[in-house]
Amino acid sequence: MWLILAFGSAMLLGFYDVFKKQALNGNAVVPVLTLNTLLGALIFVPFILSSSLGWGWFEGTMFHVAAGGWREHGLVVLKSFIVIGSWLFGYFGLKHLPITIVGPINATRPVLVLLGAMLIFGERLNLCQWAGMILAMIALVMLSRSGRKEGIDFVHNKWIFCVAMAAVFGVVSALYDRYIMRRLDPMFVQAWCNLYLSAIMLVVLMIMWYPRRSKSTPFQWRWTIVGVSLFLTVADFLYFFSLSQPDAMISVVSMIRRSNVLVSFVCGALWLHEKNVRSKALGLLIILVGMIFLYFGSK
Repeated sequence: MWLILAFGSAMLLGFYDVFKKQALNGNAVVPVLTLNTLLGALIFVPFILSSSLGWGWFEGTMFHVAAGGWREHGLVVLKSFIVIGSWLFGYFGLKHLPITIVGPINATRPVLVLLGAMLIFGERLNLCQWAGMILAMIALVMLSRSGRKEGIDFVHNKWIFCVAMAAVFGVVSALYDRYIMRRLDPMFVQAWCNLYLSAIMLVVLMIMWYPRRSKSTPFQWRWTIVGVSLFLTVADFLYFFSLSQPDAMISVVSMIRRSNVLVSFVCGALWLHEKNVRSKALGLLIILVGMIFLYFGSK
């Protein structure tokens, strides 16, 4: 069951990335992200109110938001700050880079999970895992060459740095998710996390963008902003319930979620008409083969 939920989440994440790219093109990043978090929070307000005020509308269903104390809310607040870090870096990177480059880079996140396990927990990689890591590194070199054809220097480009930092925060978030999903109800985590995310982004908006709005990129309303919130909400709903299953493996779920790059890459090529698709596709194929090696090496 958790595998089906993970694959469903991956497919929706692919469309989430495409809508996000459309919402960000030539638009102000911080207001777009703020609206995304606010719309996501609004979706969960009825569920939170029903449970908090004892209305009982969703009692006995998977949409019931369990009660939590200061400790539980503290765990979710910490997750919210980690997610905001990943989103801010990721949104800025995606705005200025082709999705056919950002998607494959994000697909290498399971490699970072393994690197973290080596450095932090002293784990040793087996032959399959080493093969997966090496293939992912080769693919990144190939993507850097494709990027140079579009004037993108992987070493000195600040937007590539943003995508890399988003990936680092994303890996921390994935590992932390596995920790808290063993202790908290999935609906509690998603509902309150969305509420805290919107509160944090309102503060960021007032500090980072609003005082300088006349000197920065102007904000434009687009209906794709709504699509971003809807696709992400359902994708995360499936993701959290996948991780809450007793036999779920975060390493496998993380790799499956990265298959969202197939949807975003195809849309970037066919819908957004991005360049150098053939050379990028070869790099993506090598990454996916590397993920297969990582999958079998982690079983």
